[in-house]
Amino acid sequence: MEMIEVVPNLHLLRFTVGQAYLWRDGDELTLVDTGWAGEGTKIAEAIRGLGLDRENLVRIVLTHFHEDHAGAAAELRVWADAPVLAHRLDPSVIRGEVPPPEPQLADWERPLYEQAASGELVGPPSPVDHELDGEEEIDFGGGARVISIPGHTDGSIAVYLPRHGVLFTGDTIAEHEGQVIPGVFNLDVERVHRSFRELAALDTEVACFGHGAPLTADAGQVLRRSAEALG
Repeated sequence: MEMIEVVPNLHLLRFTVGQAYLWRDGDELTLVDTGWAGEGTKIAEAIRGLGLDRENLVRIVLTHFHEDHAGAAAELRVWADAPVLAHRLDPSVIRGEVPPPEPQLADWERPLYEQAASGELVGPPSPVDHELDGEEEIDFGGGARVISIPGHTDGSIAVYLPRHGVLFTGDTIAEHEGQVIPGVFNLDVERVHRSFRELAALDTEVACFGHGAPLTADAGQVLRRSAEALG
């Protein structure tokens, strides 16, 4: 696993597949997404690399239910009773109560989907302590706004830190080979495009994607150009 400083107080945790983000407020850490099941040891090492202990993790925010984002939530939650937060339309899958709905797949996506854990995109069941509706404010980063962005999953969310111009997009937006594009394995592609445009309208300096390299300068302009290309 790589730990990369994106900007001060924000680190990218890059796993073999997928990634998560650590935001630091003093000695308090917020984790946005968790990586796959079993990544807890690597995340603990990353936290120690910041001079903190895993007990400094105070909350876990999940952008959606897919295993590469929520797979380690159950393990991490017990470190310091760190609550898990997710949109109210995704917890039934995260808790293992219902199977995930099938995404709309373009022909070129099918081989990728079959390769991704043989299509099993849900990790070990995890409690969800706080169900979000969207537009809440979470107490980190000077006030983190939750934005409901359905399409990738029904309960997909973005997290926006207006004071810092930082946006976590989940898998609604991705970066691939220098291009900023919608993510794959979406439940509703048209809704993803609408959500993409909504995020592009924000005043964003740094955009952190579920997959691909973050944008660390003038992210809003890049997102707007990419949104216009959607047609």
